Amino acid sequence: MVRDHTGGVTSNSITDVPGIRVGQAERIGDGWLSGTTVVLAPPDGAVGGVDVRGGGPGTRETDLLDPRNLVERVHAIVLSGGSALGLASVDGVAQRLLRDGIGFPMGGPGEVVPIVPAAVLFDLGRGGAFANHPDAALGAAAYDAASSDVREGTVGAGTGARVGGLKGGIGSASVRLEDGTTIGVLVAVNAVGSAVDPGTGELYAARHCLSGDLPTLRHPDGAELEAAHAAAAADPALLKPPLATTIGVIATDAALTKAQCAKLAGIGHDGLARAINPVHTMFDGDTIFALATGTGEVADVLSFQAMLGPAGDCVTRAVARAVLAAESAGGMRSFREAFPSALDGSQP
Repeated sequence: MVRDHTGGVTSNSITDVPGIRVGQAERIGDGWLSGTTVVLAPPDGAVGGVDVRGGGPGTRETDLLDPRNLVERVHAIVLSGGSALGLASVDGVAQRLLRDGIGFPMGGPGEVVPIVPAAVLFDLGRGGAFANHPDAALGAAAYDAASSDVREGTVGAGTGARVGGLKGGIGSASVRLEDGTTIGVLVAVNAVGSAVDPGTGELYAARHCLSGDLPTLRHPDGAELEAAHAAAAADPALLKPPLATTIGVIATDAALTKAQCAKLAGIGHDGLARAINPVHTMFDGDTIFALATGTGEVADVLSFQAMLGPAGDCVTRAVARAVLAAESAGGMRSFREAFPSALDGSQP
């Protein structure tokens, strides 16, 4: 729990935005280490936007989010492991939405087309069997698990994630602005670049975090840092061009246009750049979506500008929380395992 900028207590997750729910499902063991995360909009949908910066994206329905195109509102965003194969998980979410009568209206009752943009990250083979990937059944399971509770770490789309030489995962963060606007972020951190300063072992994102975001941290001792460098140098996965991708969603209860959502998503990449180095490589498909659930008057330019900095900061904070929450898996060591001296045992 953190105190936001107005003094209220929040869950410090994307579901602090009213109407947003998150569902996650994963498979671990027997050759599996992958999963799917779904961010559900309210039943009437949310205005959506996207910004794709990585050189190797795997996406669905991103062209629809272009402000020049027809459909304004989307009903869910899917983030999944499995690379391009993992896009199959979106079908399970879309079928659940169709069953529930949620989608773009096409005529009579139940005649709807669910709008479900998606992005995937590369985690194939990290559980042992290269072909194992999220499918429609796993997408449906993620939908069925949707709630206001957000699990972080080695779960959902972050199950098989790695960041540099360490385990990646799911992270979330939120902030409430002085005018009452709420912004929340969820990211699946799976990057070619590192989240850790190689000279100090410090999380790049730590200095941007708010009180309560993270446990109390200090620089790890030199022996642990040397051991981490040695492990990275010997890691066969890092000796060839790796495949990765960090994907995420920014949500707000403000009323925004599609163009404003696209800009908000773009600012989210600034947050990634503060937390991961290098970022947006040719081997990452970094993609950020934005959802605006508000139904009132569209934000004017000044109030919209006031959202942009905090939104980017939320992305940075969510990356830090993902790395700290991740648990070792698939031969990938977590930050906590690699740098135990960085923690003093306190909890967020």
